[in-house]
Amino acid sequence: MSEAMINKRNVAIIAHVDHGKTSLVNELIKETNQLSQQVFEERTLDSNELEKERGITILAKATSICYKGTTINIVDTPGHADFGGEVERIMGMVDGVIIVIDAFEGPMPQTRFVLEKALAYNLPILTVVNKVDRDGADPEKSVDSLLDLLIELDVDERQLDFPVVYTSALNGTSSYFSELATQEKSMVPVLETILRSIPCPVVSSGAFQFQVALVSYDNYLGQVAIGRVFRGSVKSGQKVSLVQSNGSIKNFRISKLFVFKNLERVAVLEAFPGDIVAIAGSNEMTVGETITSVTCPESRPVIDVQEPTMQMLFSINDSPFAGQDGTMLTMRKIEERLLRELKQDVSLKMLATESPNKWLLYGRGELHFSILIEKMRREGFEFQVSSASVLEKEIDGKTFEPYEKVTARMNETYSGVVIDSLSERGGLLKEMTVQENQAYLTFFIPTRGMIGYLTEYLSLTKGTGIFYQQFDSYQLTKNKKFLTRKTGSLLSKYTGVVTTYGLENIEDRGTLFVNAGDRVYEGMVIGEHHQSSDLEVNVTRKRHLNNMHSATKEATYVLRSTKQMTLEESLSFIKEDECCEVTPLEIRLRKYSL
Repeated sequence: MSEAMINKRNVAIIAHVDHGKTSLVNELIKETNQLSQQVFEERTLDSNELEKERGITILAKATSICYKGTTINIVDTPGHADFGGEVERIMGMVDGVIIVIDAFEGPMPQTRFVLEKALAYNLPILTVVNKVDRDGADPEKSVDSLLDLLIELDVDERQLDFPVVYTSALNGTSSYFSELATQEKSMVPVLETILRSIPCPVVSSGAFQFQVALVSYDNYLGQVAIGRVFRGSVKSGQKVSLVQSNGSIKNFRISKLFVFKNLERVAVLEAFPGDIVAIAGSNEMTVGETITSVTCPESRPVIDVQEPTMQMLFSINDSPFAGQDGTMLTMRKIEERLLRELKQDVSLKMLATESPNKWLLYGRGELHFSILIEKMRREGFEFQVSSASVLEKEIDGKTFEPYEKVTARMNETYSGVVIDSLSERGGLLKEMTVQENQAYLTFFIPTRGMIGYLTEYLSLTKGTGIFYQQFDSYQLTKNKKFLTRKTGSLLSKYTGVVTTYGLENIEDRGTLFVNAGDRVYEGMVIGEHHQSSDLEVNVTRKRHLNNMHSATKEATYVLRSTKQMTLEESLSFIKEDECCEVTPLEIRLRKYSL
């Protein structure tokens, strides 16, 4: 084995959402003094605009640090289940994983998912127990819970013997011991443990072979494929072959070759086995495909990704206000954008429909769809989307539907109403625990029962509750229909401008989504009706003017504040016969079946 192999480590960092993966990577970068000449921002790896706003990792991304002469390539992965496809395709790039768990919460639903993927590749595990300084933290109990989870996953004894490091990434401290007093202002224990427990890349001899794990787009270079060099070496400007998923082979010349250093891509002339690199030169690269030498176009095994469980219909915007806000309106523009997303996101699928103006997309969940929708609207697109629905399977003439494991956390006071609401949606309570006035509920529930539940859950828990969803399995459909949203919609009867006078008489009928001065059109959803039926209202009517004196002429009517719907809330709110009109400036709901 060459010296270059010994001085290299490829590792993925995985965890449940909000357990501190990205904060830990940022501290490792600081520790190795890689950013001495840069302005270090909070959550540096979360460079995407949406990631900064939401505080979560959406896209997997690579960075590289150097410690004691060893290059450590680190791939940061999303922690939310809807972006599990990012985790699945990363496992083949690395030689070990760092799994981060919260010292207070312990292993959570996504922890199980990412562990299963790592164990499927037989990767060694390094456990980092983070947030040891958090109130109520019990690091040793969290490690015991992880051991229980590993035993439940039926791993061998060798995999149960894993190293553990205790950290507080937010404060930049770490230790080999669980006691808070032993924490030192350094990440050396983590770095030393990586060198000891993560093996160097194992490479086989032969011609150049590289598998695409991630695809990004550069305005100047076009498509950029990120992955690992499994064997052989490659040079910038070299002619290579792209072995596509359909078996066809296309040759192209590498225009740029990059490695990752700090938080940037650095152009290099040559890459070697075990390197994680980025290749530009072709606009036809797709996740899972193989780039090889021209003389030996041998494909690697296809990346296995879990099937989508939900679907959503996209269409061009044909509302009365269509074309007033966006610049990307046409069928061709929208279809090109969706096809480009398919090349980057392997867990997203698209089917053509009978209408050329509509596309059926398959995805992992509501958040998966909402991130795509938000990216498109920020790029100037204007379109419509339906409510989400589940993908069913027919097996031996029987209908099966996806079920999820849902873990909900809320103040103990609200546990009763949450149990009732999830039971009404077809959920079965599996486990309930209480820890320091916080109730943890575990439900087994049909995926369709969770569609649109976010708004109701936040209302029941007064905005303080959190829940996590994780696909479990397909089960026989037991109840074809159950009540999800109990309320109806308030619909605008006419097209025009909303007036205060028009709102005065209807605000007691429900929760309003519009303010005086807003534009509305006929059939637009302007609020939530308190009753289960829909109600048409006139919010554009004006006060009749005359020359008669009124006793209340000087009275000023103060309206209650309206609810400003976010994109996620809008997608959760709409029913089967409603759709969401998405533009760069506004999100409108309308009563219209796509």
